[in-house]
Amino acid sequence: MTTVRDVLDRKGRNVFAVGPEAPVYRALELMSEKHVGALMVLDDDRKLIGVVSERDYARKIALQGKSSKETPVRDIMTTRLFCVSPTQNIDECMALMTDKSVRHLPVLDGERLDGVISIGDVVKSMLSQQEFIIEQLEHFISGR
Repeated sequence: MTTVRDVLDRKGRNVFAVGPEAPVYRALELMSEKHVGALMVLDDDRKLIGVVSERDYARKIALQGKSSKETPVRDIMTTRLFCVSPTQNIDECMALMTDKSVRHLPVLDGERLDGVISIGDVVKSMLSQQEFIIEQLEHFISGR
């Protein structure tokens, strides 16, 4: 069974983050530069306090006519966080993401932010597992 640690070992542990006082516009620039859909929000002690996503921007800035250059990230970030540990399996992550309607899961190793996995990472991992199983079954059936 593939674990979160396996996924992070393959994709890397880069965490793109922003502070809560940063303007939303800066967060959007960083998401665009890094080709990601969400950023972790870290306080001055580098502790995870929230996540800001393109979805947060769309719902809390664009649709409400607010200014992304004047609004701080803390005003729109999601603070009800669902996190996973490196030892959890990918099936558990998929179930959590589906149940809670989240697209990004911070990975905490104890209290340390170890990485982030996205719904895309989870789907890619699950597809890879399925391809491996199919290949093994084909070899078994064909006697190779």
